[in-house]
Amino acid sequence: MDDFQLLIDLHLPAKRQGPGSPTETKRALELAGLRDAGPLKVADIGCGTGATSIALANELDVHITAVDLLPTFLETLNQRAEEAGVAGRITTLEASMDALPFEEEHFDVIWSEGAVYNMGFSAGVSELRRFLKPDGMLLVSEITWLTDVRPQALYEYWTQAYPEIDTASAKLAVLEDRGFSPVAYFVLPKHCWLEHYYEPMEQRFETFLEKYENSDVAKALVASEKQEIALYRKYCDYYSYGFYIARKI
Repeated sequence: MDDFQLLIDLHLPAKRQGPGSPTETKRALELAGLRDAGPLKVADIGCGTGATSIALANELDVHITAVDLLPTFLETLNQRAEEAGVAGRITTLEASMDALPFEEEHFDVIWSEGAVYNMGFSAGVSELRRFLKPDGMLLVSEITWLTDVRPQALYEYWTQAYPEIDTASAKLAVLEDRGFSPVAYFVLPKHCWLEHYYEPMEQRFETFLEKYENSDVAKALVASEKQEIALYRKYCDYYSYGFYIARKI
């Protein structure tokens, strides 16, 4: 099994494939003014196994198109949506976010938690804008520096992993430059990283390594994840995910 398939297998059982929580999803929809917006067409881009799609389906009068590149994630999403009683509000679609098969100006809302980095923030928000109706809402979470100065080891790690990491002011400027009016911004708190993402992952490491008989590639993947987790625990005051809410203009 190749490295990518192992990565999928490690994250498939998780409720979330990145930092976030139901509380912050609800906070974002409140800040966006979606609670009383009436029937909405929503796209959840990079939906993973469906935590956000299911939360939105429970909270709003919506039909959600949940998009991910990985069919195993979408199969899990469909199963979880059935269990949650919201399957009728969610349609899954296997597609890459840089080749979305939608008509322009199709959606009222485009939501993407922790996934825009796959295209890069600038290219990602530009591409997603095409599919929003006029005055449509974009809600994305994106890794963000919280300070102007940060430790060199941390800076080197994240600029190598994701060169577009930047401060919130820089991200907001990108949104304005790409035809959006910023509406709200907030920082994901520590529980989004630890309780809802890293700690459940840590609990899967032993079983994961046993499944793959402690192969070198499995051990390397776990070591990489442990490095990222240790980095967050040490330097969490310097970075997080920012949640950006903006209106298409």
